[in-house]
Parts: sequence; C-alpha cells; structure tokens
Amino acid sequence: MLVRGIRGATTAESNTKEEIIKKTKELLITLQKENNFKIEDIVSIFFSATPDLNAAFPAQSARELGWNRVPLFDMQEIDVPGSLSRCIRILIQINCQKSQTEIKHCYLRGAEILRKDLVKETLNLKESESK
Repeated sequence: MLVRGIRGATTAESNTKEEIIKKTKELLITLQKENNFKIEDIVSIFFSATPDLNAAFPAQSARELGWNRVPLFDMQEIDVPGSLSRCIRILIQINCQKSQTEIKHCYLRGAEILRKDLVKETLNLKESESK
C-alpha cells in the first residue's frame, strides 16, 4: 500500500465562518469524487488558509462531513505580498495503489492560478476520459 498526497485549493468570497466551511467542503467533496477514495483510506489532512481568513478553522468542514476519525491539522500561511487572497489549501494523504500520475489535484474558484501545470494535467485527463 502506498501513501499519496492529493493537493487542492479554493478561494472564499468573504471571511465568514459559513463561507470558509462551505468552500472547504466543496473542495473536499471534489477531491474525494475525483480520486474515488474512501474515508478509511485517509491517513491525514492538512489545511492552510491565508491570514485574511480567520473566522473559522477549515478543518471543521471535514468534521461536519462526518470525517471524525481522520487526523486533521490547520495552519495559517505567512502573509506574502502579492499572494492569492482568501485562499484555502488542502493536502490529503491517502493509502492507495494509484501512481502519482493517477492522482487528480483540484484547484477551484480562481485558485487554478497556483498550479496551472496540475490544472492542465487534470483537464487533459478529463478530455481523454470523455473520448
């Protein structure tokens, strides 16, 4: 069994608890759907948020989804001039048999700018799957 990392990011429209939780849930659900893993496969999840998002812990969204036995870790990012505003990043570590190239990383709501290479890679995979 291998441990693989799945990356993702999204942005929130405002610094409210409801918005942070809503957008983080959306990203978690998208990552799970795209990579077809079970909750039992999760080793741990790391969440980070930019300093302008401090109204809630993004990890709370995983608890609200019922991911209660998963180790979670919340972090605040450093305030780098010019960085993407109101951004939530996730790193999910899962036990699986997938190769690194089979992992689908997801960037939503303007966060695609962070990893254009991975977004292009994901789009190419989706295009080839639809043919």
